[in-house]
Amino acid sequence: MEFYVNDEKIDATLEDEKTVGDVLKSFEMTCEENNAAVIGITVNGEKITADSFDAASLKPLTSDAKFEFSIITKQAVFDSFKKLSSLFTELAQRMQDIPVALQTGRDKQANTVIKNLADSIEDFCRIAALASLFEAYSNITIDGKPFKEFFADFSPVLNDFEQALKANDTVSVGDLAEYEICPRLLAIAKTLENIV
Repeated sequence: MEFYVNDEKIDATLEDEKTVGDVLKSFEMTCEENNAAVIGITVNGEKITADSFDAASLKPLTSDAKFEFSIITKQAVFDSFKKLSSLFTELAQRMQDIPVALQTGRDKQANTVIKNLADSIEDFCRIAALASLFEAYSNITIDGKPFKEFFADFSPVLNDFEQALKANDTVSVGDLAEYEICPRLLAIAKTLENIV
């Protein structure tokens, strides 16, 4: 039998496992003991989804079985949050320069900041979803609001910002960047900085 974790082959010893489900349960328990969570499973080249999990679990073990696990550790989530905290603080400062950059023909510079903003928010949402796998991170609040509520309020602001950019409305771009987006970025940064 072969076992891989995050694409690296590992040595594993089986005890009384007789089915694929026994192995999956044993591996999950090992992950929990080591502050890790399983985020992907492939058995014999077949990706195991929520829909196929029960059927796959019932299959008997064979000597040529190959298990591939994707995991994330609590430490990796913590490290990502700390990195994103610094990034959001920096982005908040750079967002304030966008109106001037657009008015002075530095569109490329402004577009780079805007792309970084979109990428960073996407990264944050992905890491926050993974963080919810760990009890310590399951109740993240930003500016006193649950994660989903915060982004439900933030999303229309980002849409307005996008429309203002398309319309080349530098006054609205400036107002949204300074009074709506920057404070929210700083709130995200503060929350992430205070996570332990």
